[in-house]
Amino acid sequence: MLNSRVTTSLLQHPTSAAIRRAFISSSSSPSSSFLSSLVRSGPLRFPTPTATTPSLLRHCSSDSHSSSSSSNPKSKLPNANPSSDKSTWRAMAEKDISRYLRQTHDRVFEHNRAWAAEKKKADPDFFANLSAGQTPEYLWIGCSDSRIPAEQITGLEPGDAFVHRNIANLVCNTDLNVMAVINYAVRHLKVKHIVVCGHYGCGGVKAAMSAKDLGILNPWLRNIRDVYRLHEKELDAIPNEEERYNRLVELNVIEQCKNVVKTAGVQQSYAENSFPIVHGWVFGFNDGLLRDLQIDFEGMLKDIQKIYNLTES
Repeated sequence: MLNSRVTTSLLQHPTSAAIRRAFISSSSSPSSSFLSSLVRSGPLRFPTPTATTPSLLRHCSSDSHSSSSSSNPKSKLPNANPSSDKSTWRAMAEKDISRYLRQTHDRVFEHNRAWAAEKKKADPDFFANLSAGQTPEYLWIGCSDSRIPAEQITGLEPGDAFVHRNIANLVCNTDLNVMAVINYAVRHLKVKHIVVCGHYGCGGVKAAMSAKDLGILNPWLRNIRDVYRLHEKELDAIPNEEERYNRLVELNVIEQCKNVVKTAGVQQSYAENSFPIVHGWVFGFNDGLLRDLQIDFEGMLKDIQKIYNLTES
């Protein structure tokens, strides 16, 4: 059973609406039904533990401990044998957390079975066709942000898009991952469109605008800082911080499009086949719409090939 201090902390959390509903509707076994309701409501994010906000890991209790705490809200954890008590509390918490992790794991497979059944019902040959191979029209290079699934926001189906995602949708010539993806998509899959898609509110772009040392992220985010340096005059002239931030998101997409165009595979394929075309898009969380930055692909290619011409194999 959840300790009263934990319950209070959870109910006061900013995401407490679903938590309160789940808790109020729970019956004689709050621990299991409470967690089950949370799983149905979506991922649970706990606040960072502080001295006044006890973490779930430390303060999940057995029934006996909970009844003691509920009768005296100010009562502290039993400490007759601190080592033993800590082990007991941690074991109880880990049991609850393990149950939650199992439920969220199993939920994915439940959704997968439902999706597969729905697809097969709508088209009995769907998976046979899917097994035959892929001929996607699009290469999608997007941000790793979990809120921007390429197929869902574009209405595309499995097999329509070859997808690569990383923090802040960067295309770095030293990143063998994205270079391999572009090469395979262009030379072997023969994609017709390459989309670099950023999004307003990008945490990677915002982090790059800060003066913080972010450890291993520093060399990656430096690429965004380089974008700022290239467009420093334009960005510094924007007084509103949010507007400046949004413009950096757009400029970052444009610069990554240039990096795509610099690759030999794209240049040679376009010279031979008149495709792929490179596009720069930005997704907005406020309305769920994609904004086309209207990249002048042919003009961009012409300018880039003054220095980065790689059309001769």
